[in-house]
Amino acid sequence: MGIRITDTTLRDAHQSLIATRMRTGDMLDVAEKLDKVGFFSLEAWGGATFDTCIRFLNEDPWERLRMLKTKIKNTKLQMLLRGQNLVGYRHYPDDVVKEFIRLAVKNGIDVFRIFDALNDIRNIELAVKEVKKHGAHAQGTICYTTSPIHTVAMFTDLAAQMEKLGCDSICIKDMAGLITPAATTELVHAIKQRIHVPLDLHSHYSSGMASMSYYAATTAGIDILDTAFSAFALGTSQPPTESIIAALKNTEHDTGLDLETVYEIGQRFATIAVKYRMLFPAEAIRPDISVLIHQIPGGMFSNLISQLREQNTLNKLNDVLEEVPRVRADLGYPPLVTPTSQLVGVQAVLNVLAGQRYKQVIKEVKDYLLGYYGQPPGEINENVRKSVIGDKRPITTRPADALKPELETLRENGHKMGIIHSDEDLVTYALFPQVAVQFLRGELKEEIIPIEVETPKGSS
Repeated sequence: MGIRITDTTLRDAHQSLIATRMRTGDMLDVAEKLDKVGFFSLEAWGGATFDTCIRFLNEDPWERLRMLKTKIKNTKLQMLLRGQNLVGYRHYPDDVVKEFIRLAVKNGIDVFRIFDALNDIRNIELAVKEVKKHGAHAQGTICYTTSPIHTVAMFTDLAAQMEKLGCDSICIKDMAGLITPAATTELVHAIKQRIHVPLDLHSHYSSGMASMSYYAATTAGIDILDTAFSAFALGTSQPPTESIIAALKNTEHDTGLDLETVYEIGQRFATIAVKYRMLFPAEAIRPDISVLIHQIPGGMFSNLISQLREQNTLNKLNDVLEEVPRVRADLGYPPLVTPTSQLVGVQAVLNVLAGQRYKQVIKEVKDYLLGYYGQPPGEINENVRKSVIGDKRPITTRPADALKPELETLRENGHKMGIIHSDEDLVTYALFPQVAVQFLRGELKEEIIPIEVETPKGSS
């Protein structure tokens, strides 16, 4: 049986390289061709696409999904769902989670890749249940990271728990490109011995090892690999779709996908990439082995650079990169993925710019220490805990149990403002209340794509 491929070009690839700025029109240009390839799935929605659509592109993410579905009829459409966080940066109440998943299925999502930033299974239980209830494919997702407490046994147990929960497949999500070929072999072998559903490996090229790790995964028994077309591959994105298909051609792992068709699509994406040329930061397009030390995933890295650039403190980047692993250790080694990556990253920036650690503490770090994000993977630094939350005791229940239903109140408020015209509008408002009001009123404008300004001849 050959390897199946999930192509990420329409979601994670451009999220990792150009801050999720690809427009729907560009996706539609190539959608029908993508549908003919024979991919296992096309990851085209979720993650940061929802927020970016309304905040920067003045596009309705629901409409994007519906339009893609009209062009992609034979291939499963996939989204990234942050468990109880959905596509946002906080835990939402259960009523919002249920309605979001219902509408995502109704509008065209077939496969939900569901993860929790802390690998706290309580935070994905409801999402898995709802996805299954609506007849879609639930892919339970392990956030891969390295630390003194993250072991093969821990990850393998997590995979077994997810299968028991009813997940139709399991994904190893290596968001920072940390997994080595040897570690891949060991982990894939171990998990395949415990589960009976397909296993997927998702990695980023941040350290330059992902293609080697993918080959190690194929020989260890992986079922699905995540790739991106070459114009939006490598660096902080995934290994190239064309190259992986070519590498496995005429082997027992042959994907069965046609290289000529894939090449044509690759050329189309290369043309599309030219439009966004000025959005590709130099730091994100080349492998950097320092990721093995600071463990910062692609999206977080570009955010850190933007944050420092806005404050004219880009010269402090190396100090921040050194501070990130220290903050992470203080907080019990959370995997660095949304929203914990932002939480750790912003706190590391504050620690560096303030010249004193934890002099200023963001609300999200306080909430994390109080248990509102879930159970930290490891022990919290007691000095940090005391200095930030004092004698307050963290909650031990599922964080969403403390949240009251929100939809009916939001529906009333939204109708009073005249912004709710569909169930989808209501959920958009529930997810991002501030920016959604402006978006649904039609007050936002599409961000202009920067273009290269030619330097006049004779100037320097």
